[in-house]
Amino acid sequence: MKAAVWYGVKEVQVQSIDEPKATPGTVKIKVEWCGICGTDLHEYLAGPIFIPGDTPHPLTNEKAPVVLGHEFSGEVVEIGQGVSNVKVGDRVVVEPILACGECNECKAGKYNLCDFLGFHGLAGGGGGFSEYTVVQENMVHKIPDDMSFEQGALVEPAAVAVHAVRQSKLKVGDVVAVFGAGPIGLLTIQAAKAAGASQIIAVELSEERKKFAKKVGADIILDPTQVDVVSEIKQLTNGGVDVSFEVAGIEIVLNQAIESTKADGQVVIVSVWEKTATIPPNSLVLKERDIKGIIAYRDIFPAVIQLIANGSIKAEELITKKIDLADIVEEGFTSLVKEKNHVKILVKPGM
Repeated sequence: MKAAVWYGVKEVQVQSIDEPKATPGTVKIKVEWCGICGTDLHEYLAGPIFIPGDTPHPLTNEKAPVVLGHEFSGEVVEIGQGVSNVKVGDRVVVEPILACGECNECKAGKYNLCDFLGFHGLAGGGGGFSEYTVVQENMVHKIPDDMSFEQGALVEPAAVAVHAVRQSKLKVGDVVAVFGAGPIGLLTIQAAKAAGASQIIAVELSEERKKFAKKVGADIILDPTQVDVVSEIKQLTNGGVDVSFEVAGIEIVLNQAIESTKADGQVVIVSVWEKTATIPPNSLVLKERDIKGIIAYRDIFPAVIQLIANGSIKAEELITKKIDLADIVEEGFTSLVKEKNHVKILVKPGM
């Protein structure tokens, strides 16, 4: 079968690999659509980050090269012995977290904080940028018949946004700022609105993404090249927002998010960083601001599937391009780097 394999920085190859088979406790899926995630792009440009480079991942015993892709939907085509939650023909999405189940965090139910956290499609074990992939039964979630496979491929990134909002201190009626209107930022806008935010301010450079931010529910759009974002937000909100979500992974943006948050407010860091950032601690200390990081999601996929199914989150509106697997480098990764009008590109692995 064909698959997109990561070998190194700017080295992703579409090649033929062995088609996997279901083993006891696992499910084989024919992938319908797989989204290119910001994490995939980070790995392409500056990896390995989550990809095990020189040392095999402790849960997969694999290292690069690995098959990419962790935002995907598909159809069950084979089940291993003992699988009872799904059957052949079911339409599904995959929660791609790999966790050990034995560390303190896993035993406490916080499996996304596992000491050995990995992701299917990054840590080995296969990935969604392939015609078929095999995952553990517990990673598979059925989707409604009236949900498209395209919508299904956006459940995973939407779960990141919903988890970020759930883990925040956001209350009904609060004012929120979202820094960065890429796919996760746009989904965070929708999740915050669904959670009851009374006003949402989006901070974004790209003209195309500013339009998307307005379309999905942002009330005010600020361009940091046109205004002093911190001063503007403080003026608009009488001192700062209740909660700011940083979804850009850029040092100056993180500091803008901190300074734009009111005293005793909260800053939630959603982005995954390629390098370290410096912040002035007194910006937190003197205003008693909280700062919180989040990673991925936990115990949330069924709720996110329902939010997309009932229209509370219009994930499909973020799709700007659909491509074949053979074109993933030029029309996918390269396109995302060069063309700032794209939000979410979906990849079709097979016919």
